[in-house]
Amino acid sequence: MNSLKFAVAFIVVLVAGCVTPQAPKLTPLEIQSLQSREYEETKAVVFPSVLSVFQDLGYIVKTADKDTGFITAESPTDNSTGFWDAFAGIAVNSQNIATAFIEEIGQTTKIRLNIVAKKSTSSTYGQNSKQDTPILDAKVYQNAFERIESAIFIRSSN
Repeated sequence: MNSLKFAVAFIVVLVAGCVTPQAPKLTPLEIQSLQSREYEETKAVVFPSVLSVFQDLGYIVKTADKDTGFITAESPTDNSTGFWDAFAGIAVNSQNIATAFIEEIGQTTKIRLNIVAKKSTSSTYGQNSKQDTPILDAKVYQNAFERIESAIFIRSSN
């Protein structure tokens, strides 16, 4: 009887250990709130401010169209291959891809940023895998918007 209780307790602990806590899911409205800010400046001031902040953060601007208000940029690729990965013939690369959409709405200009972490793995056996993970960390967006606000302030005071 004791061995049965021990076996049941062991299975419960084993199964509980396999369950990983999930980050709380954000609603689309919460994501939009996290990624968006409005400024009382024109698109002519806001657009180059966002563009220069991407460059200040080390991103490589791939496209920028002031008419559509769309900017795409990517961080340099980081080769994060560890010793054991290299030993097994596996290469691991990661980078961030960022987009910005800037639009004038009435007397304000709205910015929406989106940052995605991309990770790719390849092996000497020809296997490849990719994983794209949206970055939903409020601190990342807060940092970007603080820098954008500073750039807007500098441009608008000239």
